[in-house]
Amino acid sequence: MKITLKEYARRNNRDLSTLRHKAIAGNLLTVEKVGRDWMIDEKEILTDLRYKSGKYVNSRKNNSQKVNK
Repeated sequence: MKITLKEYARRNNRDLSTLRHKAIAGNLLTVEKVGRDWMIDEKEILTDLRYKSGKYVNSRKNNSQKVNK
């Protein structure tokens, strides 16, 4: 059954704006825009698509070190 994105956010304890951004980016499989509202299947499983390498590289810090050398 389709529910509004607002209701989905409430049920899954997520921020509505974050889910709206995921919907616009196409990262939610069952979302569709109906008029001005986003509708999503209530059984949609949220996935975290962020890259997790285990090692953070701060490119700004590395670049400043190269300039100073």
